[in-house]
Amino acid sequence: MSPFQLKYLAATLAVVGISVAGCSNKQDAAPTAAPAASAVSAAPAASAQAPAENAAAKSDAASHGDGTAATYANAGSSPVGAAALHQNINPKAPQMTQAEFERGKEIYFQRCAGCHGVLRKGATGKPLTTDITLERGTEYLKTFIAYGSPAGMPNWQTSGEMTAQDVDLMARYIQQEPPTPPEFSLADIESSRKEYIPVDKRPTKKMNNYNIDNLFSVTLRDSGEVALIDGDTKQIINIVKTGYAVHISRLSKSGRYLYVIGRDARLNLIDLWMEKPDNVAEIKVGLEARSVETSKFKGFEDKIAVAGTYWPPQFVIMDGDTLKPRKIVSTRGMTVDNEYHPEPRVAAIVASHYRPEFLVNAKETGKIYMVDYTDLANMKMTVLDSAKFLHDGGFDSTGRYFMTAANASNKIAVVDTKEDKLAALVDVGKTPHPGRGANFKHPKFGPVWATSHLGDESISLIGTDPVKHKANAWKVVQTMKGQGGGSLFIKTHPKSKNLWVDTPLHPDAKISQSVAVYDINKLDGAPQIIDIAACAKLADDGAKRVVQPEYNKAGDEVWFSVWSALNKESAIVVVDDKTRACKTVIKDKRLVTPTGKFNVYNTQNDVY
Repeated sequence: MSPFQLKYLAATLAVVGISVAGCSNKQDAAPTAAPAASAVSAAPAASAQAPAENAAAKSDAASHGDGTAATYANAGSSPVGAAALHQNINPKAPQMTQAEFERGKEIYFQRCAGCHGVLRKGATGKPLTTDITLERGTEYLKTFIAYGSPAGMPNWQTSGEMTAQDVDLMARYIQQEPPTPPEFSLADIESSRKEYIPVDKRPTKKMNNYNIDNLFSVTLRDSGEVALIDGDTKQIINIVKTGYAVHISRLSKSGRYLYVIGRDARLNLIDLWMEKPDNVAEIKVGLEARSVETSKFKGFEDKIAVAGTYWPPQFVIMDGDTLKPRKIVSTRGMTVDNEYHPEPRVAAIVASHYRPEFLVNAKETGKIYMVDYTDLANMKMTVLDSAKFLHDGGFDSTGRYFMTAANASNKIAVVDTKEDKLAALVDVGKTPHPGRGANFKHPKFGPVWATSHLGDESISLIGTDPVKHKANAWKVVQTMKGQGGGSLFIKTHPKSKNLWVDTPLHPDAKISQSVAVYDINKLDGAPQIIDIAACAKLADDGAKRVVQPEYNKAGDEVWFSVWSALNKESAIVVVDDKTRACKTVIKDKRLVTPTGKFNVYNTQNDVY
């Protein structure tokens, strides 16, 4: 990649608000500490080493960029930085004023926390604890921050993202003790809860004429809203205020309640039965979050909700209709490698169809919690060891097997939700990012589930039928070539013969503004490339990244977001699935940075 492409890519990923945050598999952002030495002698030693090490770091700059979109996937800002954090002065570290500390904190949580962790203990990036940073010293750290590394650390100064003054500041900041954000107790969470319309004041039946099954919840990332769009008429029903950068929308089992959670951990409950669907309750479950789900098992429909947070590292179980918090479970603990991790972030959460259970992914530990919600006072959990770093995923076509990406391990973990056990770990391409994946019947190999990748151009098809196609089960039966790395979502529908793959994080605009579509019956052939952005006919020079194919209920339309910056025009493009021709363009000044789209029926019933 060229320096321009790297800068573009880093800037692009820094604002991603879908399920990309937390996907990078690179852990080379800072070198491992040398053998233990006293903090007093560490800094001089690092300074003495600096010329040779700095030269080596500078020589790496020329090849920096060998990584892919996945390299920068965690570089987006963290809402944790908005919290008031105490400066814990380390006498062994370079001096910092309070103003410098506040500026350093701001930059760290904007640029660094996603990879290195809130407490700097290491997440998808290596640790930046003071035993390491003090030993390296200011000059070495400045060079590393400025020039990066070919294995994953962004070249913050040479890319133009930081000034020399910023680099110097950050080199001193990461030698200070990391400030600790506040924890969130049950009482803290309850104090944030707002019930705008009590349950007894809500409609007892649907009060509108909308075809709710074909309604779309569309994330308006940078305005802190979702757009509710009628899938039949293509008209906006309402713009609903939510948290910042809504990550996902989930539907209650009945399809009545819509749950949306922002990256700032604000969870909103929207009642689709209202004459004009709108918020009826909200709660703040932490400082940063990505996931929410509701109970689906018979007898528990609409009764329980669960939200997972990045900070604090925990998940919260609530009443489904009021969001009243009932229980908090911490995810802090041992990794699958038997090392303690202080902040395992909660990634994907799904609800089992076979048991009254939630499946909760703890990203950094590689642990999957099977949470029995029948008795919260005596709650039982089965904990499965899979692989690091768990992220997103979805069910196979039967709804029995949960297929979830372990990004850093380049694997898909397969969980048998009927037997409560890990069925397989499947090697796939570099940094899988399936969204919820895509299920279809392969003409040769039978039922398969597909994922694309952030880190390479491959598309992996995994056999999912251990009964009738046992020889193909839990194996990659076919690998196809896509447009390139930087794919976030792959999608099909039971009534479709098409497989759609986006590449919104590819640095080449021609690729990020288009999608690849494959004929399921002719997967050995090359895909058709469709310039979705051109269909939108936007009036300005925005990025026009095309992201997240989403089907309507009937499976005859595919919706795409054409995503530009906050101050640029964006749009939704609707494509005829059969003809692959652009059918409708939805434009409205209120459609600010549209990204994720969630059809009510498909989301409610795990259709993908």
